[in-house]
Amino acid sequence: VQLQASGGGTVQAGSSIRLSCSTSGGVSSDYAFGWYRQASGKGREYVGGVTWKGDGTYYGEFAKGRFTISRDDPKNTVYLEMTALKPEDTAVYYCAAGQFTPRISIGYGMDYWGKGTLVTVSS
Repeated sequence: VQLQASGGGTVQAGSSIRLSCSTSGGVSSDYAFGWYRQASGKGREYVGGVTWKGDGTYYGEFAKGRFTISRDDPKNTVYLEMTALKPEDTAVYYCAAGQFTPRISIGYGMDYWGKGTLVTVSS
C-alpha cells in the first residue's frame, strides 16, 4: 500500500485547508486510514481516522469540532479538512493505513505510512 499526502501550505490563522491522501497498491474494504501530525520538536499526535467502509470516523480530542476526515472511494483518496486553523496547528501532517482494528480510535494499528505534507499557520 502506497500513500501520498498533499495539499499543505502556508495559511493564515482562522482559515481552512484540505489535505488529501492518495492511496494505491491494494487497499481493501477492511482497511482503515489515519491522519497524524508532528510539530517541530514534538512527538507525533493522532489527528483522527476513518474506515474505508465509511462506517467509523474517529478524532483526537483537539481535532473534534474543527477537523473533518472523509474518503472518496472512486478516487481512492482520504481527506482531512481543517477549519479555524491556529498557529499551534503548524506541523507536518501524515496519512497512514492498516487493517482495521478497534484501536484505530486511539491512533493504533497503522502499518503503512506516507510522506508528510507541511502545514504552516501564520498568526
